[in-house]
Amino acid sequence: MKLINIMNLLAAVTTTSDVMRIIRIVCIAILAVCALALIVLVLLQPSASEGMGAISGQSYDSFYSKNKVNTPEGVMKKLTVILSIVVVVVAIVFFITAIWLVL
Repeated sequence: MKLINIMNLLAAVTTTSDVMRIIRIVCIAILAVCALALIVLVLLQPSASEGMGAISGQSYDSFYSKNKVNTPEGVMKKLTVILSIVVVVVAIVFFITAIWLVL
């Protein structure tokens, strides 16, 4: 039933500028959600201050520090990278559709 409603909505959209406006609205929504999630993820991550000890020759190498991929910190780091990539790609799409509307 919902698929039929979406198809009717898409059939009502006749010009490419209408399609671009819809894409821009979706991009804004995605950007807002991803930006808020990115802010929260960055604020929740612990600080990485142990890297400064490498200057004086201190070493923090342990099994835990080498295998942080499966820890909550590793998962948050992966999510941060993924969300950052999504924000960049959606922002590029958003501005490309703006150029399309001007032409």
